[in-house]
Amino acid sequence: MLAQHEREHRKMTFAKKSSENTKKYTELYADFCSNGYTPNLAREYADYFVLDAKKPAAGDILQAARLYNKVHDYKTEAVFLEKLEDMTKKLTNEEKFFYCIEALLNKSKIGNWRDAEDFRTENINFMQIYSEKVDIKHKAEMYIALALSDCAAKHYTSAFRLLTGFGYKPQGRNDTTLLEILITGVYICAKSGDEASLNNTVENARAAMRLFKQFEHQWSEAYYEKMIEDAANGVI
Repeated sequence: MLAQHEREHRKMTFAKKSSENTKKYTELYADFCSNGYTPNLAREYADYFVLDAKKPAAGDILQAARLYNKVHDYKTEAVFLEKLEDMTKKLTNEEKFFYCIEALLNKSKIGNWRDAEDFRTENINFMQIYSEKVDIKHKAEMYIALALSDCAAKHYTSAFRLLTGFGYKPQGRNDTTLLEILITGVYICAKSGDEASLNNTVENARAAMRLFKQFEHQWSEAYYEKMIEDAANGVI
């Protein structure tokens, strides 16, 4: 989740600012800062900003979808992503980009590799052009999603090449984007069944964690340790 000031500067449509909406978001953000990604956080956010809203904003639907993704509830995430399918022409470029990322991740993680490949083919040009216009972290998110779609189709070599071949360079010692790239590599090796490569990628991810001087939240270190463990067991 984003802090309130970060949310306001995004080029995305969120719920109209009001005292009630701001109060609820502040409450949920405080819960996130204390407890991280939880099923309850996803449910409360989705209920308030999407399901109980008269006209839910695209940014809030995307946020709800991402929260469900973080707790591995991909079926519920898919329900929220479906709400955006008929809205794509009304989305900002930023909203469309993140919708494409989430949809591709969702289809890949569920295992619908044919749907993932079709969606990727339909949207790859837009995703590539947009990611070049913003920053390297957007580009990294795209390549993680593309790699997972290849992994879902059991194209493990090409999936790993996507992660290592787009030229991401560490952005300081506390780089969570690099860590997420490495964790995705762990997952791909786990799914491929290559035990030697799996051991190497796990060690690389743990070595990257040891470089961190600090984590953003108190729960973050344990969260990433669990991500590495889950990825090594084929869960992401």
